[in-house]
Amino acid sequence: MFVVANLLVAIAQVFDYILWFYMWIIIARAVISWVNADPYNPIVRFLYTATEPVLYRIRRLLPVYAGGIDFSPIVVFVVIIFLQRFFIQSLYDLAQSLRMMG
Repeated sequence: MFVVANLLVAIAQVFDYILWFYMWIIIARAVISWVNADPYNPIVRFLYTATEPVLYRIRRLLPVYAGGIDFSPIVVFVVIIFLQRFFIQSLYDLAQSLRMMG
């Protein structure tokens, strides 16, 4: 059982790192949107390419654009925090209970 527990811990850590990395990409995208960045810059293009599919879906589902301010990155933050606190923590707890069993 310890092998399955270690696998769950590894999966949880990888997902946690991916979520943290994506959160920083969202932050960089928000900062870039405040300035007049060159849209042909490869970094700016990467940020838009990596975030626009998620942000577009949120903008389409929820009216989070009010008064010229786009609140969709905040919604993404809330979803990421929920996933980190619920999904990732559940994987850690499941791994811990498997270690206790076996």
